[in-house]
Amino acid sequence: MGVADNTLIVYASDHACHFCTRNSEYKRSCHDASIRVPMVVVGPGFTGGRVVREMVSLLDLPPTLVAAAGADVPGSMQGRPLQPLASGGAADWPQDVFVQISETQIGRCIRTQKWKYSVRAPGDPDPLENPASGLYTEDFLYDLEADPHERNNLVDNPAFAGVRAELRATLKRRMAKAGESVPEIVPHS
Repeated sequence: MGVADNTLIVYASDHACHFCTRNSEYKRSCHDASIRVPMVVVGPGFTGGRVVREMVSLLDLPPTLVAAAGADVPGSMQGRPLQPLASGGAADWPQDVFVQISETQIGRCIRTQKWKYSVRAPGDPDPLENPASGLYTEDFLYDLEADPHERNNLVDNPAFAGVRAELRATLKRRMAKAGESVPEIVPHS
């Protein structure tokens, strides 16, 4: 059809599927089995078969499509175009990804290359009625370098109190940037 030179093809998903390996749910958890999704992009600005190791988010897809269309990405749009990552010229790429779970639970997490820190709203709130909370409790902390399968929850380990405090502050900033109220986050009990 002659459209290959000006067509962008994106293969991705909005979630992975851990098949009840972590809870009674099949996809809604902050564990990597639910949130790490492969993405393949081909088309203008995405040629040459490069593997990108930086963390990206679904929020990066709309600015990527806008940039591919040749338009300026609005400053109000969350996320960043992926073209600079594909060309190897991305400067100041975010070092974390923010995740929101608001269907079977109200949970939030921040993931870096090394750490995964997750919180959830206490009790049994209705996430479909109220998708956010003003109060969260720590749910888990994983050292992804030492524990890539997320089997050793460090959230109660006092040796990691400083890591939790740093990630808690980052998570609150990311929640505020996403338009949520800055919540209270209490230590896991």
